[in-house]
Amino acid sequence: MKDSAKPRTDPRIVRTRQLLKDAFIELLQEMDIEKISVNRIAERATINRVTFYLHYRDIPDMLEKMADDMIEELQAAVEQPPPPSRSSDDIDSVKLVNLLEHIAANAKFYKVVLGKKRTPIFTERLLKMLSESVALRMKELGSDSIMTKAGIQKDIAIWYGSASLIGTIVAWIQHDMPYTPQYLAKQFSLLRRHQFIDKPL
Repeated sequence: MKDSAKPRTDPRIVRTRQLLKDAFIELLQEMDIEKISVNRIAERATINRVTFYLHYRDIPDMLEKMADDMIEELQAAVEQPPPPSRSSDDIDSVKLVNLLEHIAANAKFYKVVLGKKRTPIFTERLLKMLSESVALRMKELGSDSIMTKAGIQKDIAIWYGSASLIGTIVAWIQHDMPYTPQYLAKQFSLLRRHQFIDKPL
């Protein structure tokens, strides 16, 4: 039987890319993204420029791959198997908690790219992921969807649902995460129950 598992990346490659990622995040805390150069990233990561180019074509390519990794990690967090015997609403809540817990566990990264130095590529990728999640949830509910029953256009519902969630997440990050992931998820669920919106996750 063919093994379809993702091939394991060499630990040395993982370590070097982590050094580059950490260096980029540190620099982004200190200066505007336009001022960040490959030389500065390499110097901060304590590697040479040649090593940087073994992993990335340039800084935009690095950002693309970092955004890909971010979404992959978020998807993995959201898709963790929920506890058995849970209702659909409970499963949605668990998924949201998993998402928020992952963000909280990687707070330094998310506070920079979604908070203080909001970087478009990361915000856009997260919004796309959330929009797809809202669309899938609406498709699963079909004619039972509150949005469908209320006569609200599907695309408008998707825009509103995903934007409200990413807005809440970004505000939570910008305010230094004053609530636990569990509490925030519960509050968000309560809000949505009063706004005739299908849950996004």
